[in-house]
Amino acid sequence: MSSQILHLQLTSMQLPNAIQTSAVGKGADDFSQIALSSQTTVRAGCDLVVHPPEPSEIVLQLENLGSRMLRLNVRVEGNFPAEWCRIGMEGYELAPRSRMDVVLYFQLPADFFETPALVAGQSLVLDYHSRIHVNYTEEGTGRQLVETAGLNLYVRPRSLYPKFLPAVYREVDFIGRFLKIFEQAFEPSVQTLDVFWAYLDPMTAPQTLLPFLAHWVAWPVDRRWTIERQRYLIRSAVELYRWRGTRRGLRLYIHLYTDLPLDEHVTREVDKHICIEEIRGEGFVLGNTRLGEDAMIGGGRPYHFIVRLRPQRPNQVDEQLVRHIIEQEKPAFCTYELYVDS
Repeated sequence: MSSQILHLQLTSMQLPNAIQTSAVGKGADDFSQIALSSQTTVRAGCDLVVHPPEPSEIVLQLENLGSRMLRLNVRVEGNFPAEWCRIGMEGYELAPRSRMDVVLYFQLPADFFETPALVAGQSLVLDYHSRIHVNYTEEGTGRQLVETAGLNLYVRPRSLYPKFLPAVYREVDFIGRFLKIFEQAFEPSVQTLDVFWAYLDPMTAPQTLLPFLAHWVAWPVDRRWTIERQRYLIRSAVELYRWRGTRRGLRLYIHLYTDLPLDEHVTREVDKHICIEEIRGEGFVLGNTRLGEDAMIGGGRPYHFIVRLRPQRPNQVDEQLVRHIIEQEKPAFCTYELYVDS
């Protein structure tokens, strides 16, 4: 009689490419001893494959074939942790001659294959079996009935290599799991080659690779700076070499170490946070020089420049470090003065 009241239909949103024959039979045997009422009807089972941590779904379609309202309660019993499954229902009442879809969401932990909780001498369980129970009560008569359906849950790692095989080999579950061993061994190297450009960029390279990249461009690694600052310096090393000995190169060098703005949009040199002024003069030219104003007899400093820094916050500029930078970058015949505004 129950089959004429509530009809069940299971639809898996992701079917396995291959199912072990023994696993399918085991799903019904494990739960054949579950105590059910005399009005219980056992429906056909369903298979679902889950790739941790990707979610998978099964749609349970319920159809009320009777003439009375039914109050529903859906539960899943199986040999897997209860937190793996969530049930989404549109409501708990099903009107006569109407349908309702119940969605079963399955999602496993991302570290399922990395940190399995195994007892000594026990292998990792990949095939799980359960039953879906739909308990419902007829309004008016108060009869309580149960409909059940079997469910086989197969946990498999996401594999790339079987898709390169002919279809006849993809139907064997063991071949897919066997190829996964080689995939885990070789795929990291393949992925590394696909993004090899990121390993050569100081902004995206792993931290352990930064000393090699710094040595590659002959850049000394200063442990006083953060990893982010070292990345910027290594990336800009070639440009600093290109402009070495010029005002632009010195300004860029100081900018990278102090984080002071370059102020490229500022026209006047004296208004910039990193101000580098060159002291120019034509020397003593008869007929064009005025003594005491634009001429000096003895004691002059040709090729002299003045560096003036305007910090934006306290302790932003290390004066000793800036002097070391200037001594390293300026031409040997030049002299300079350094002022750090407070």
